[in-house]
Amino acid sequence: MEITKQCVVALTWTLKDTLGEELDVLDEPVEFLVGGTDLLEKVQEALQGHRAGDKLDLHLEPEEAFGDFNDQLIFLEPRANFPKELEEGLTFEGSALPAGSHPDMPKDAIYVVTDVYPEHVVLDGNHPLAGIAIRLHLKVIGVREATLDEIGTGTCGSGFFKLQSDSGYMPGNGTIH
Repeated sequence: MEITKQCVVALTWTLKDTLGEELDVLDEPVEFLVGGTDLLEKVQEALQGHRAGDKLDLHLEPEEAFGDFNDQLIFLEPRANFPKELEEGLTFEGSALPAGSHPDMPKDAIYVVTDVYPEHVVLDGNHPLAGIAIRLHLKVIGVREATLDEIGTGTCGSGFFKLQSDSGYMPGNGTIH
């Protein structure tokens, strides 16, 4: 089956920066909805017309991937507002930030704790790959028709490099998929 909009692809990949440093490897195939919200637009466009077994090498500039780094998404917050067990790498949903957080912090962002000091905490609302041009080596493992439920929700449930948190905060695990 050829990849078109509204189908599901199973992919593996290797992600590198432009210097060749490996940033992420997905060895086991994961399914993504083409035509939904699972994949970056440039990745979806590049996959069109390909089949299982095909390999693609993509170069994505920051604006085609995770955006430019935005220093307006860096916030210094009082340490006292956060749990005692706070450590670097924990993430917070913008909608679940502690009371007393800066009122201008976007509620739809995921914030990563980048530094913890005795009096304050540094939160970064940028995607971990913001501002970085990436090279993505993809392998199409499988292609199938999307279900009506997948089309209706716009996803197979696997976001492409999206940070997710269900509990308000979670430890960072070093992966980006």
